[in-house]
Amino acid sequence: MKLTVNGHEAYAYTGGRPLDTSLPCLVLLHGALNDHSVWTLLARWFAHHGHAVLAPDLPGHGRSAGRPLESVGALGAWVWQLLDAAGFAPDAQAALVGHSMGSLIALEAAAQAPQRARALGLVATAFPMKVSEQLLSTAREQPGRAIAMVNTFSFGGIAAKPSYPGPGAWLQGGELALKHRIQSRQSGLNLFEHDFRLCDSYARGLEAAAQVRCPTQLILGERDQMTAPKQTTALQAAFSAPPRVQRLNAGHSLMAEAPDAMLRALRELLGA
Repeated sequence: MKLTVNGHEAYAYTGGRPLDTSLPCLVLLHGALNDHSVWTLLARWFAHHGHAVLAPDLPGHGRSAGRPLESVGALGAWVWQLLDAAGFAPDAQAALVGHSMGSLIALEAAAQAPQRARALGLVATAFPMKVSEQLLSTAREQPGRAIAMVNTFSFGGIAAKPSYPGPGAWLQGGELALKHRIQSRQSGLNLFEHDFRLCDSYARGLEAAAQVRCPTQLILGERDQMTAPKQTTALQAAFSAPPRVQRLNAGHSLMAEAPDAMLRALRELLGA
């Protein structure tokens, strides 16, 4: 689905069904150097089970035009502008689910418009989401090497078991190819460094959590080497109502490593 947000074309995957704005809205937000495709399996399930799904490519990522936005705050506001552009009523609610960098965006969006957030799912999240200076430097000077490093750390093991719910696919190889494709499409900007600096600089997490008023669930990977579960302790304490926390037997790329468990966790959050 192609929309126009702030004068720029934005693409959002709707799970294989036409968007019906009379249904409960679910927004799925991807992480750094990713696009909507990381949500394909989950988006399709919810789109075929009573939800209006929007899995957008963030500005400057994938099939969405324009330059990448410069802050998590700006991206949080963009989420609601996306819903407006899709034809939802100005007061329409949405369930917001984000992975990694996308979890910060979902958190910020829920804080900016608490009356519009119906539920909040933070997948592979952490706060603060700090990035080492060594990795930032490598991302700036040798982005290909940094992408390979992050791709290795994004999975719970070199040979996940099962490696994918179907033959002929390679989790690590697919993720690596996706990152290189997203990086190559953004000319004049090192998108990998940009996204990592966006995560590193976000400082409003605890304040934002305190402003959230909807049911919240953290979905974490027990073997996550990028955003370790222990990095959510302060964030969990900042919510006015304690969030539900689920730990899955996976690394950082939860949607790929544990798709069935992810679906069960999100169904619990959304009552689907």
